[in-house]
Order: sequence, then structure tokens, then C-alpha cells
Amino acid sequence: MHSAHTDREMESMKSGSIYSSRNAISTESKKLSELVKDVTLSLVDRIESYEDIINLEVGDTSLSRARNIERKTDLRQLFLKFEGGNPTGTQKDRIAFAQCLDALRRGYNTITVATCGNYGASVALAAQLAGLRCVIHIPEGYHTVRINEMEDNEGEVHRIEGTYEDTVQVSSEMAASNEWYDANPGGANTALQIMAYAEMANEIYDQLRDAPKMIAVPVSNGTLLAGVYRGFVNLYKRGKTSRVPMMIAASSTRKNPIIYSYKKGLENCVDLIPDKIKETAVNEPLINWHSFDGEEALYAIRQSGGSAHNISDEKMLKTSRMLKEKEGLHVLPASVAGLVALLEIDQEKELEPDRYVAILTSRK
Repeated sequence: MHSAHTDREMESMKSGSIYSSRNAISTESKKLSELVKDVTLSLVDRIESYEDIINLEVGDTSLSRARNIERKTDLRQLFLKFEGGNPTGTQKDRIAFAQCLDALRRGYNTITVATCGNYGASVALAAQLAGLRCVIHIPEGYHTVRINEMEDNEGEVHRIEGTYEDTVQVSSEMAASNEWYDANPGGANTALQIMAYAEMANEIYDQLRDAPKMIAVPVSNGTLLAGVYRGFVNLYKRGKTSRVPMMIAASSTRKNPIIYSYKKGLENCVDLIPDKIKETAVNEPLINWHSFDGEEALYAIRQSGGSAHNISDEKMLKTSRMLKEKEGLHVLPASVAGLVALLEIDQEKELEPDRYVAILTSRK
């Protein structure tokens, strides 16, 4: 009798992370993808079909009240924005599909990116649906279990010696020399990615009908936090909300430039010393020595009256287990860094009755 699972599926199960990218996309989106790839159609028609895929598959993720955690912690009106509902299970789909749409519009046939894992999986799927060749660079020492998934979606994966930042540099240099579309963070892509993440503010507003008191976000490059902040600033300026939420940033202890710079009271986001940063299987999605959108994130924290927090692997693991037990959510431990920070603020200050949101960036 044959096993019900392939070797790859068994490998993913052993690692504690299952992402079935092949089944993540609806039949309708697969049909639309064929239209996107049909070069006999006009570019306008192909772009419209790709936009339809985005509207069907990306965003509009759930926002639910965590009543069981409320009962355990006494923090009232805690809402969880769960990005695991996106096709590859993370918020990265929002920017990956936006980048591929931009590449399609501008006539590129190849897109490249450096990744720790999640963003590469997102870009691989988004590119495959757009009919784009996808070249992915990953640091040699990283532990991601998502390489098989990238390759299943026709991504060409290359291991690069050095840090994540070194890998971004290699990817960008390859893009420039080969005239590929560069989907890496920072630079020209900052505005586009912040706009994509700003849509999360609109989704939260649609349910709450106002801005929450605080929004807690796990941070690495800072783009997600900056995007959500910008989204709420736009809503506030349009008179839709009564306030802009306080932005709570959280990352792996002493391994993120945004957190470090805020706690030191620095005007700008400074780089850390690469040799002093050690990644683990838990903190890998969060750490870096250079945050590509660190200035934007630091500005958002300060302007909103927010705060920044160091979170240990142990606390992330403990809280992810609590989420599974109390709310039935299976998330990567790094995803709960913001939630840990929010709960710690409540323990220290006993937050007043209001509404609080923690963004959970990925499913397990």
C-alpha cells in the first residue's frame, strides 16, 4: 500500500510547517492565469485578468475577536488580524502580487528576489500565475522549509553565501545586469509595498468602523508596520477615523535595527553589527542587520506614540502554543511577536478598555 503523502509532504510535516501551494489557488484563478499568460491577448486584457486573480485570492483576511485569550489575560477587545488566509499563508502575498502586477505592466519577463523563505514562496506563486520567470536567492545558512514549494511553482532557487542583506545585494545586481525586474525591499519598491500593506488598514476599518487604540506588528524590514500606519493616516485625514492607532513594533531580542534604534532614542535607523546576529529556526523571519524600510517604520512608531519591544524565542514559542490552544490558530512563532508585546504592555500598564489589534503574519 502506498503512503497517503509524498516525500515532500512528509518532510514538511516533520518540520512542523505545511503549505500546500498547489491547492491554494481556486479553479477560477487558474483559468484567469491562462489568460494572463496568453500573449495573443492585449496587455490591458492580461493585466485585467491578473488583477482579477489578486481580487479573488489576496487580502480580505479575517479579523476576529480573541475572547479566550481575553479571558486568560484580562485584556478586553483583543482582535487578531490573521494573514494566514492568503494563498501562501503569509502577508507577503500582498506585496508579491503587487510587484508581479507592476512587472507585468512594465513588460518584464523575469522577476528576482532575495528571501528568508516566505517572500520567495509568495513571489514564486505570484510569478507563476503571471507567466513570469522567477529567480530566487536565499542565504546559504538559512533554515527555510519552503524551497520545495518555490520550485513547485517554477521558481529557480539559488543559495548565496553571506547574510540576508548580502543576498539582496546579489539579487539586485543580477536584476540590473540582466534587465530583470527587481522585487527586493527598499528603494523604488518602498512606495508600492507600503501601498499594498496599507490596504490592511482599510480592512480593519471596515470591521471596526474606527481605528483601534493600538496595532501590534512583528517587524523585520519594517515595511508592514509602515504600510499599516500609512493606511490609517490616510483614513484619519479623510475623516473616516477618530484617531491614528499607536503602532507597537516587536522583533527578536537585539537582532533588529528598528527596535534597537527606537530604544536608543536615535533619530535614524542604524545598522547592527552583522557578526553579532545569530538566526534560529524561530527568529529567522524577523532578524536582520539592516532594515530596508527602517526609517519609515521608526517614523511611524514615533509619530503614532507607539513603542518597540524585544521578544525572546521562548516567549514567541509559548504564545504561539497559547494561540493554538485558546483560539485554534496555527501560526509560525515569529508571527506572534507583536501579540507578545501587546500582552506585555497590558501586564505592565493594565490597558484601559478599548480595542486592540495584533497582526499575525503567517500560518504554520
